[in-house]
Amino acid sequence: MVGRFEDFSLTNMVLPHPLWFLYRAYRTVCGAISDGFLRSIAAKPTDQSPMSVTQRNSTLTLLAFLAVYVLWGSTYLAMRIGDESFPPLLLAGTRHLVTGLLFYPFFRWKTGIRPTKEHWITAAITGFLLLCVANGGVCWAELTVPSGVAALLVAMVTLWMVIVDWLRPGGHRPSSRVFVGIILGFAGLTLLVGPSHLGNSGRINPWGAAVLAIASFAWAIGSIYSKHSPHPASALLSMSMQCLAGGVALWIGGFLSGELHSLHYAAVSTRSWLAVAYLIVFGSGIGLTAYNYILKSSTAPRVATYAFVNPVVALFLGWGFASEELTLRTLLAAAVILGAVVLVITAPQRSAAPEPEPVPVPNEV
Repeated sequence: MVGRFEDFSLTNMVLPHPLWFLYRAYRTVCGAISDGFLRSIAAKPTDQSPMSVTQRNSTLTLLAFLAVYVLWGSTYLAMRIGDESFPPLLLAGTRHLVTGLLFYPFFRWKTGIRPTKEHWITAAITGFLLLCVANGGVCWAELTVPSGVAALLVAMVTLWMVIVDWLRPGGHRPSSRVFVGIILGFAGLTLLVGPSHLGNSGRINPWGAAVLAIASFAWAIGSIYSKHSPHPASALLSMSMQCLAGGVALWIGGFLSGELHSLHYAAVSTRSWLAVAYLIVFGSGIGLTAYNYILKSSTAPRVATYAFVNPVVALFLGWGFASEELTLRTLLAAAVILGAVVLVITAPQRSAAPEPEPVPVPNEV
């Protein structure tokens, strides 16, 4: 990789760059989180006592949050590197389709679960919203927007989730504090795409910012829908179904947009292939599984905290590995947007009204 780490070799090192130690620490954390989460979610506990089950669930939830915090924060840089050789929709489509094709047969056999029609409907809708529109949009936007700033704008998903959860049937009106956070968040977005002379630095590409706003809105809709929709009992199986649906939708989008004509596998660089492999294993395989798990096992405000951590990880990695500039405008907007996210996720939660009885699907009547 190029950037602030370009003056040392990861394989033949003599005098380590000072940031090398942070890189090693980051790699160690990623390995520990990935190994721990996969071991925990695949384990078959022998002790079924209430205390043992509660302790295992708490550990699994903690590891899932760490996976979403750290691993997803790093995928923004990986997507930017992949964009160097791949058209954006086909980059995202390859990532998710390969993940689904590899994982679905295995976890279908491993769990013995036969997904129902309702499970596939959920996978199709969430795969389209979360992976095709949202993740595909981020890949496209990173052609013109730095990876760290892209993560910062995607943090707006927290504000969109509050709005979508409010407007959905049976939703809850946000408190005045949350409304202040929403206004503050959109003010930060305006700061990023405002006049070019502001902060003595160029503004972010408005088209890229608009696509990221749409992507975060689609992610919010998909997340709320996923939380209230049927899934297979296995989070890994659910993830693989979602990847199949989203990957197919992205490849269709790439075909219709003419991206297939600009894809030349012989011209794809090694670092772009490595980025795709990283996105498959860590971004989709582990990260998406962890996200689906915490959507079901934790509260919406806690889940939303990932939108605060991801931009910090992405901004650091973009600065360290890709020489992405941290301008005054970016830092001011980061402070405003992340401040808005903190306001929203720390606001006192109102007592939820009793949820209506679920409407039976046709084969349940």
